[in-house]
Amino acid sequence: MSTADLFSREEQTIATANAWLARKEVEQDPDSRQMVESLLSEYCKLFKVTRRLLRVSDRNDEELRRLRNAAETAKATLSRYFSPNLAEQLVVDPDFLGLGGERRELTFLFTDISDFTALVEAHDPAVTVPLLNEYLDNMTQIVFRHGGTTDKIVGDALHVIFGAPVELPEQAACGLACALEIDAFSEAFRKRKAEEGIHLGVTRIGLHKGAATVGNFGGEVFFNYTAYGDTVNTAARLESVNKHLGTRICTSATVVDGISGFFGRPVGTLVLKGKTNGLKVFEPLAREQMCSSVVAAYNEAYEKLESDDPSAKQAFAAIVAKHGEDPLAIFHLVRLLAGDSGDLIVVDEK
Repeated sequence: MSTADLFSREEQTIATANAWLARKEVEQDPDSRQMVESLLSEYCKLFKVTRRLLRVSDRNDEELRRLRNAAETAKATLSRYFSPNLAEQLVVDPDFLGLGGERRELTFLFTDISDFTALVEAHDPAVTVPLLNEYLDNMTQIVFRHGGTTDKIVGDALHVIFGAPVELPEQAACGLACALEIDAFSEAFRKRKAEEGIHLGVTRIGLHKGAATVGNFGGEVFFNYTAYGDTVNTAARLESVNKHLGTRICTSATVVDGISGFFGRPVGTLVLKGKTNGLKVFEPLAREQMCSSVVAAYNEAYEKLESDDPSAKQAFAAIVAKHGEDPLAIFHLVRLLAGDSGDLIVVDEK
């Protein structure tokens, strides 16, 4: 029953009582009349108080609805500038906005489109701006689906965190699944744009897991929720090293070790630019790719490379002769022909 219906029923009750009091038989019994009048008077007072309370309650409900709508609008607005999980954290915990950070185990994903600057210079903004917006819109949606936080968008590049601000128990698996979906999308996007006469470079992806300092950094006027540390730099280096290897995705062993049933093949032990220690690196693959003859042949050749077997050169040459489109096999063959051996690869360039 609505508040208006309730008021109407109460008013009818009072009117009926007054009509009953006006009857002659009631007038002939003063004691009964006095008792009923007293009860009716108290009832009227109670009715007036109830009406006031209900009206206050209605106003409170209206205020609650207004505040709730305002909060939802604010959350939606925040989500346009922050990742949804970061916006959610800001809404739930306003103190989260305070400056400061903490050391946590996190997974980082970096992306970049090869030769994008040249494409921007070669086309009108009317072409490149909608192109980039469509690309980034799809990329960020993929990130959000896998529980990632978009740390930064720098030009066409994404810097993504898995495991902050909200804990993500399967952060390595989420990061890898995100990388594979980004790769599938970006390749389909490239093909579609090529049909429109716009030739995009490949999207390179780097993935690494380790300890980093994450939090709000800046000042009272402006700050940024971000992460710092060697782990972050390594993820960026892994993205960049793809252009030397001919791969599109490179992930470290720290990510692979945290995933049950990883699908991929070893790249080598890389000493990245600015580093002194080697890092075991893999190229993630889709499940169906693992059954291909080229991957099987590559894994056999890599075992020989890893054990410093001289026949590794012939094994990679056979792959290139039969599957000339495998860039990683070509990379290793070129190394071996230049006199290198083993799987330790020193990367001198970014």
